[in-house]
Amino acid sequence: MTEHEAVEIMAKHGIKPTANRITIVRTLHREGNPMSLSDLEDRMVTIDKSSISRTLTLFRESHLVHSIDNGIATLYELCLAGVGEDTDTHVHFYCERCHRTYCMENTPIPHVCLPDGFSMVSASFIIKGICPDCAI
Repeated sequence: MTEHEAVEIMAKHGIKPTANRITIVRTLHREGNPMSLSDLEDRMVTIDKSSISRTLTLFRESHLVHSIDNGIATLYELCLAGVGEDTDTHVHFYCERCHRTYCMENTPIPHVCLPDGFSMVSASFIIKGICPDCAI
């Protein structure tokens, strides 16, 4: 992702581009898998943890990223499917050996029938196991 593309994506979500924000968007895009705050901090040594955290909060509120709780940490990934809501919900796979979380983009979260009176706002679906790289 180029700097220009990062700026365009932030503009669509109503976010003012800054050098740090552009770096965070590009890092999330380049990684291609959900990342924790610690992962981002490790890769961007020039940006302090509190700045990354504040940026992720802004991105989450603006629906530029969505968060995934894999039971170990909160992970963040770019939400590029739409503006204004998290529309690209999909299954995630957590490898118990290498501790990476993968997006299963073509595997939607299964429909769940809730009892009367309950209404779903969001869903998170994590499959845990061993990834192909670790299965060797």
